[in-house]
Amino acid sequence: MLAALERVIPYRYWPWAACCCAAVLCGLLMFLSVHWLWPAGLFGALALVGLWDYLQPRQAIRRNYPVVGNLRFFFEKVRPEVRQYFIESDTDAAPFSRAQRSLAYQRAKHTVDKRPFGTQKDVYQPNYEWINHSVVPAEIESHDFRIAIGEGRCAKPYSASVFNISAMSFGALSQNAILALNEGARRGNFYHDTGEGSISRWHRESGGDLVWEIGSGYFGCRDAAGNFDPARFRDNAQSDQVRMIEVKLSQGAKPGHGGMLPGEKVTAEIAAARGVPIGVDCISPARHGAFTSPAELMEFVARLRELSGSKPVGIKLAIGHPWEWFAIVKAMLHTGIVPDFVVVDGKEGGTGAAPIEFTDHVGTPLREALMLVHNALVGAGLRTQVRIGASGRIVSAFDIAKTMALGADWCNAARGFMFALGCLQAQTCHTGKCPTGVTTQDPHRMRALVVPDKAERVFQFHQTTLEALRELVSAAGLTHPVHLGPEHIIRRISTREIRSLASLHQWVRPGELLDGVYRQPVFRRFWQDAHPDSFTAPASALRVRNYRTA
Repeated sequence: MLAALERVIPYRYWPWAACCCAAVLCGLLMFLSVHWLWPAGLFGALALVGLWDYLQPRQAIRRNYPVVGNLRFFFEKVRPEVRQYFIESDTDAAPFSRAQRSLAYQRAKHTVDKRPFGTQKDVYQPNYEWINHSVVPAEIESHDFRIAIGEGRCAKPYSASVFNISAMSFGALSQNAILALNEGARRGNFYHDTGEGSISRWHRESGGDLVWEIGSGYFGCRDAAGNFDPARFRDNAQSDQVRMIEVKLSQGAKPGHGGMLPGEKVTAEIAAARGVPIGVDCISPARHGAFTSPAELMEFVARLRELSGSKPVGIKLAIGHPWEWFAIVKAMLHTGIVPDFVVVDGKEGGTGAAPIEFTDHVGTPLREALMLVHNALVGAGLRTQVRIGASGRIVSAFDIAKTMALGADWCNAARGFMFALGCLQAQTCHTGKCPTGVTTQDPHRMRALVVPDKAERVFQFHQTTLEALRELVSAAGLTHPVHLGPEHIIRRISTREIRSLASLHQWVRPGELLDGVYRQPVFRRFWQDAHPDSFTAPASALRVRNYRTA
């Protein structure tokens, strides 16, 4: 019976429906006794609150959960007392802390993001980090920091913001979420990564800059058998809205793991965007079929650059075996083909659902991954030719500053912009029952996400975060975040010792790998044996691995 009722009235509307029924019943009972006046007034008021919640455009949780959705905001008001004494601190991250989420909400709504009474962090605990300031802060006129990508190599280089929307596909996100993200990107003049689900009609509607991600399923550029189709790629890639092409080798959420979108979720619109049959399981293989070696990957990059009309083409990967990345770098040297950019995805990143073992224990965290990529390119003398982007739990201006100090030229964020859309971190993304309409294809749920309002929030989150970055960079006495280096970020090692990131980690000098200098153990063990024609583990790795069977 409940299932039948659910089909008529979704369960999330039941409290509102109950208030409406109670108001009508009490109104009828008023004819028998005046004592029913107050209950009728109370339930009538709640019914009107529910109607207002359902119709208002500002808060998605109230649109999807009339009446009871207000409890969330009630507890939000009393949370300092309730949570401080009974639940948890604002700095406990699971995976994002209340402080991080609140910062994103405040900046998206362009409300006060200041905090009184000092920091909530224990500044004497190990791993506390800060940026050193200057007694002569710099004057910076604009927060619109940009990085040129593909300049001198591509006929159509791109000037990218240092803060952009990371890869999230249509299908994982609702059409309203895609519309709001792209419109926000258009207003703020920053890019929106399509994710490997390709370019949908919702990506095109607002006209914001796109980075088209090409995954192992070649969605949007595949033939009937699932192989790469140059003609279909050319048709999409030469669109003026597509500013760069990104070949995804792996992602932080589940590196080394393929994916499948069940057939019942492959709607006509998703099928049209991806170039797959409607209602048939949509498979993303664990590995690419268009290339099998690092050298072939570089040739594929060059081919995409040509087919796209000479737009910047790069690769995105989560770091796993270091020798595989070294082999890619050696392939750049061997073939003379250099990607315009590399996006490093940390294992802590990832909006997509993944097996728990992959989420918790597969892939390299962003800090170590970024340092390995940066050092290898510096040591091979290629760093000036290849731009580096980075993604992985980046929300605040300090996150951007620290990541750029470690070697990134720009940063991408996925979940930060999801917070700007109204995400509550309910962690029901894979169920289709997102309470705020961000990660669902249910039309009744996604209506809660009002595109004009949320597009404004996406725009404001980007602008206010970069304004905060401008203030940080200015305080450090610099004029652009690209000037940040590891010497500017300090980390507490213990209660008695602090060190800069420059002294804490060993940094490779330009060209030293070409000179045969391998000061870091990872380069000393694997660089020499990595080969541009193979991703296979080098002999040095096999010697370490096979001691039990020798």
